[in-house]
Amino acid sequence: MQPKSELTHLDEQGRARMVDVGAKNITERRAVARARLRTDQDTLTRILEGNIPKGDVLAVARIAGIMAAKQTPNLIPLCHPLPLSAVEISFRAGSEPGVLEIEATVAVTARTGAEMEAMTAASVAGLTVYDMCKAIDKSMMLTDVRLVAKSGGNSGEYRRAGE
Repeated sequence: MQPKSELTHLDEQGRARMVDVGAKNITERRAVARARLRTDQDTLTRILEGNIPKGDVLAVARIAGIMAAKQTPNLIPLCHPLPLSAVEISFRAGSEPGVLEIEATVAVTARTGAEMEAMTAASVAGLTVYDMCKAIDKSMMLTDVRLVAKSGGNSGEYRRAGE
């Protein structure tokens, strides 16, 4: 855990605050996050083939993820509202049976990054898949929500090992 002085969302007394980014440079920033939805293989096949009674699960989840990225500062109290340039949500079968990989990429030209927007988008896209498929598999699990890459800003490039 970082000392309080390095946690920018805390003031000198340890109280929560919104970070002042006014002096930061406006740069192009990009964040990529992923999540996994674990289900049984039959459910995954039905999702990928578009054979779910509620309709096109991935199309609805893609829109939900995009909307979630745009609403992140309303959900995460200390996030800055950002003028998002682009949000992309993609899905693919994972390397393990019954795993749907969800990826969210968010781009912005701003004073702060879009990591939280990308993770929120991946999470909500996965939750939407769950919601649309829970009638056929209540045991699904949304797991492994993580930042896999970011670029731009003072801290520069980041890439999660193994991704």
